Amino acid sequence: MNHYNVLATIEDFYGLAHIGGSSNRPGVSDVFVPQPLPPPAQSGIEHIVVVMMENRSFDHFLGWLPGANGRQAGLSYFDANNAEHDTYALGAGGAQDYRGCGLVDPNHSYSGGRVEYANGACNGWLLPGANPSDTFSIGFYQQPDLGFLGQAAPAWTVCDNYYAAIMAETYPNRFMQHAAQTDRIANSMTTSVLPTIWDRLADAGCTRSYYYVDAPFLALWGAKYLGISKPYAAFLADCRTGSLPNVSFIDPKFLDEDTGTSADDHPHADIRDGEQFLNQIYDAIRTSPNWSSTVLVINFDEWGGFYDHVPPPVRLPVPAIQAAAGDGDGRLGFRVPCLVISPLARRGYVAKRHFDHTSVLKMIEWRFGLPPLTERDLGANNLATVLDFNHPNVAAGAYTVPSGYVSPPCLPSGTPAEPAFDQLRAVATQLGFPKF
Repeated sequence: MNHYNVLATIEDFYGLAHIGGSSNRPGVSDVFVPQPLPPPAQSGIEHIVVVMMENRSFDHFLGWLPGANGRQAGLSYFDANNAEHDTYALGAGGAQDYRGCGLVDPNHSYSGGRVEYANGACNGWLLPGANPSDTFSIGFYQQPDLGFLGQAAPAWTVCDNYYAAIMAETYPNRFMQHAAQTDRIANSMTTSVLPTIWDRLADAGCTRSYYYVDAPFLALWGAKYLGISKPYAAFLADCRTGSLPNVSFIDPKFLDEDTGTSADDHPHADIRDGEQFLNQIYDAIRTSPNWSSTVLVINFDEWGGFYDHVPPPVRLPVPAIQAAAGDGDGRLGFRVPCLVISPLARRGYVAKRHFDHTSVLKMIEWRFGLPPLTERDLGANNLATVLDFNHPNVAAGAYTVPSGYVSPPCLPSGTPAEPAFDQLRAVATQLGFPKF
């Protein structure tokens, strides 16, 4: 095999654009062949924090990032009447719309995603069964629109080959993040009995906390995880006192999406509120006594019906419970933003390897010696491979992120609000989860 073929084989396997060393230059995607990981206990990682936001695709949110495989202006898509529509700026320099009030929440269902996927053409964004009523789904935000991500994404590690774990909506993907499989392909309130990463951590004696603002996703397992579920304010306090557990998951403010006053980035949330929330988490961690041994992962549950030009791959085998729930093809969802922030994170780096939500579980399992939950996390690429264990750097500057937005509630968009989180809050109340 000649040198070119060796490189081509490596690139195909790892999803790399080219081969090089690690980079400290902002906006550079100097890609490396992943090196063997250190022994987990010698990795320098004692705390892993995972923040999962809502419903934004990579192109839609981070397509502007230098060195990334992103596309924004210059694309066009046809609607059902064969009219052509161009992608367009939603924020500064464009519509100056940070919520999408009055527009229809784009389709991000199991069936709608397959219309958008269009057999790999990824051009069905405006077709019936997807989003035919307006062009919200092909709008995008640029760097100046994103108070936190606009500064953090060029400074830290971004994964531009990171996919939602299933081509389906919120609940299935959040189940994938906790359990490496889902027992449903739509949002439903059925109590789950799936084993989770929390069970594995408990069995290993690892400390763990799930922090939430209003609607605790863990209530979908009944009262099982009530004891590890804490208010978001407790996370901020644990950062201040250097008391972060080994593993933390944080969920944002989910309620009131329909009025635009949530902070999870799900339409019609004001994305500027989501940016403030992420910046608060970053600030709490970087100023914590735990900072030197912490890895922060920021990801998004799924694409939210917003356009992305990269066709998602298939991950097989599909866990049996997931297949029984209706996921027959194992298709991943479209790309979503994923940032890795840590003293071990490469600076100004775009990672090109294929990842999905189960890659986060793989990193947790590797670090704390946990057995996999399913075939999915067993076969996932380990997100820890984006880290640089040989050159830790605790420098982490503060970002100035505008705050204090006061926007009037959105008027009804003509479509009913997604009831899932309101229903979740009601169930959580019955189970004894506090409302903060």
